[in-house]
Amino acid sequence: MQTLLALGLPMPAAPTEDPLNQEPGIAQEITAIISTKQHPYLMLSNFENRTEDIESLYKMSNHQLLWLGNRNTEKNITDGLNLLAKAADHGLNPNNYDVETLQRNRQIALLLKPDSYKELALYDTALSISLLRYLHDLHYGRINPQGINFNLKLREKKLLDLPVLIKNSLTQNTLTELPLSVEPQLKQYPKLKQALANYRQLAANTPRLKLNMKKTLLPGDAHPQIGELRRFLIAVGDLPEDKTVISAEKPSHLPKDKTAISTKIVPIYTDAVATGVKAFQKRHGLTPDGHIGKGTVAMLNEPLSQRVIQIELAMERLRWLPELNTGTSIIVNIPAFQLWAFDSIAQADANIVNMKVVVGKALKHQTPVLMAEMHYIDFMPYWNVPFSITKKEILPKLLQNNNYLNQENMELVSVNRNTETPTALNRETLNMLQQGKLRIRQRPGGKNALGRIKFIFPNKEDVYLHDTPANALFSQSRRDFSHGCVRVANPQKLAEFVLKNQDDWNPETIQLAMNTPKNRRVLLKEPIPVLFFYTTAFFDQFDNLEFHPDIYGHDAVLLKALSKANDLPDQSLFFSSNTAQEALIK
Repeated sequence: MQTLLALGLPMPAAPTEDPLNQEPGIAQEITAIISTKQHPYLMLSNFENRTEDIESLYKMSNHQLLWLGNRNTEKNITDGLNLLAKAADHGLNPNNYDVETLQRNRQIALLLKPDSYKELALYDTALSISLLRYLHDLHYGRINPQGINFNLKLREKKLLDLPVLIKNSLTQNTLTELPLSVEPQLKQYPKLKQALANYRQLAANTPRLKLNMKKTLLPGDAHPQIGELRRFLIAVGDLPEDKTVISAEKPSHLPKDKTAISTKIVPIYTDAVATGVKAFQKRHGLTPDGHIGKGTVAMLNEPLSQRVIQIELAMERLRWLPELNTGTSIIVNIPAFQLWAFDSIAQADANIVNMKVVVGKALKHQTPVLMAEMHYIDFMPYWNVPFSITKKEILPKLLQNNNYLNQENMELVSVNRNTETPTALNRETLNMLQQGKLRIRQRPGGKNALGRIKFIFPNKEDVYLHDTPANALFSQSRRDFSHGCVRVANPQKLAEFVLKNQDDWNPETIQLAMNTPKNRRVLLKEPIPVLFFYTTAFFDQFDNLEFHPDIYGHDAVLLKALSKANDLPDQSLFFSSNTAQEALIK
């Protein structure tokens, strides 16, 4: 049997455990490695944040070897190392899992003598720690989103037992299936994983487009780089490959003047190519008009390697999401300026309501990333003006024009929400307003900044969805104009979605409530999960891969955080029992 081990060959089946797996010396060495929480083989030698999982894993085998010294040793190690080597398929870095070191030492480990307890234990635990790190990163992500102001809910409990998954996979010879069990189960994830492979190939094989435009190019105009543009659009899937398109870019006849024949023929920007440009513009958050201006040129000239990074970051952000409710949900993707309302996230053919939104200004009033639950809506709402807006925007106007409040249908009321009686404006009340002892609210009506309806999901940032009288802004391709709340383009359609299971509510009664001057609050029978998310790469409901500018700079922040990422502690991912009780009380 020792000869077989030395050769690294699989052992014959035996009715009892292999002698090597009954060695007390092995148990002592493995226990010692785990207790130090340090591993000399690994680039990140400190594995303190994975200690609980590694201890649980080896406890199931009485602290004996998991990878070495059994009939499936070579296959299991090969499968395990292949998983780590393919971490890049998920946008992860194989170097973080010491795959080269483990590959390099593989043959040495296979040739170790059965009594080389320390060396056997070191290799076995190194592979286990690396695999645990990989699976943990794949499921939970590499950083704590709260640390970069992504206020997503913590998970209430572990639904995935990584040590048990690994142990069962080794026993059942199914290691290669582990990633599918661990990766995010959202429909977006496998689509992005395939897109990552496609765009890596495109980035490697497609010449970078470098359009040089002195003015906006319109269909029918001539430009020497039309051929390059057409080939690029075909490569990224926005233009079907059609040989008739090529001939259409050339003049239909040669000039009679022979001297002109020697002149270089400049290709024409045809309607066919413009169709591809429109598709590209739509996928990149631009107005799909086929006009190639500065914004479109900038997007076309963006290196495809940048798209690869965007996809990788999108996959990372999906890992941060706790298990989502499979029922009704409302999601806003901030950089896409879009809202989706789903009957069911899990169903491919579920009813989807989609509309444009306006989000917070990039420089001053960014819309936060958050998860909350919608509990009620207000028809013909009051707008309780935040003190920051009162101080910076309204008070200067009020000091110049003491009739400003009346002109804007506003009034002074107590900061105590239980006392809503309006107060007259005078020197004393103006001083109280400046000190924050009074507040301004805008009465319902045509001038109200919240429009005719407000959708409320209590959150510490005090943001919400609402209607707006400034509908012209929805025609803009970039729509970051608000103070942080999210304005919706079709408030009645969203209200119909939210109230469709409520008694006595239908499109007619909703329209009536939106046109009645009186304020009215409607409590929802069942709360609706709301997610304000931020991802610059995603698939829309028609399976089109969209890319959007990083308007808030969150991609840059995430890239920097990932460059410093270490093992993510489980304590940052889950509610403790005390934390959960406090949250429920609040």
